Amino acid sequence: MKDDMLRIQRSVQDGSIVFNLSGRIEMDNIGELKNVLGLEPGKKRLVLDLKEITLVDRDAVRFLGSCEVDQVKLKNCPGYIREWITRERQIG
Repeated sequence: MKDDMLRIQRSVQDGSIVFNLSGRIEMDNIGELKNVLGLEPGKKRLVLDLKEITLVDRDAVRFLGSCEVDQVKLKNCPGYIREWITRERQIG
């Protein structure tokens, strides 16, 4: 697989459902991520592990920010993505 493709691996850790994401998150991937998260039943704790993310676009940053608002934890969030989410929230 190319480095520019988003890969999603699901696991269960400490009672949370963890999605390990790797590659790039771009506008074209957001629908797929929403579907994957939406398939999880009940009130399980959801975690997006961003340790292996190489690049995001603005739409992805907005999506990740909305995930946090919806109580999805962002684990291993790179500093540049965290700063970008913060700036997007300040803009509105």
